[in-house]
Amino acid sequence: MTIKRHGSVQTGAGGASLPFARAVEADGWLYVSGQVALVDGQVTPGGIVPETHQAIQNLVAILKEAGYSTEHVVRVGVWLDDARDFGAFNAVYAEYFGDHPPARACVQSSLMIDCKVEIDCVAYDKGKV
Repeated sequence: MTIKRHGSVQTGAGGASLPFARAVEADGWLYVSGQVALVDGQVTPGGIVPETHQAIQNLVAILKEAGYSTEHVVRVGVWLDDARDFGAFNAVYAEYFGDHPPARACVQSSLMIDCKVEIDCVAYDKGKV
């Protein structure tokens, strides 16, 4: 089995070094680490809607970099800081995954940085086996 790490050297909020890969690919499977609404080390302002767009755009950029798309996503994990954001989050999420929805888990949880949402995913492309 060949394992490929994407984005092993990266920084997070405040320029802190992050000790994990943005994604790891193995035998057609791509495991994307949790993405938040960070741009240049800063959380996107404005609340759940712009944060959700940015977090998903960050996730999609990693998928694209590895040669995958949202159609390859088989599972998504979502952590919301506030359960009251669930409806607004779902509306944005449907813009990206509405035509080919993957399996998904969504929970309320305190997050490691001051943001409203974190999203990870698992994708599969049998053409990459």
